[in-house]
Amino acid sequence: MQTNQNAGPQTERLLRLPEVESIVGLKKTSIYEREKNGTFPSRVRLSCRTVGWSSSAINAWVNERINAGGK
Repeated sequence: MQTNQNAGPQTERLLRLPEVESIVGLKKTSIYEREKNGTFPSRVRLSCRTVGWSSSAINAWVNERINAGGK
């Protein structure tokens, strides 16, 4: 009998921009504008030229948008 390894709580991870764009349905410019305005989760600096976003913060943002009904 196989078990579904994805059934439990997800591990926190850092998402790179292409994955964030895919999850939230916005492009880079919109993400950065919303981040600057405080309406999108902040990036985490990974190196001098690399950033990522917390998967839990992105998922929470998506859920907030769904619950708000797009308002």
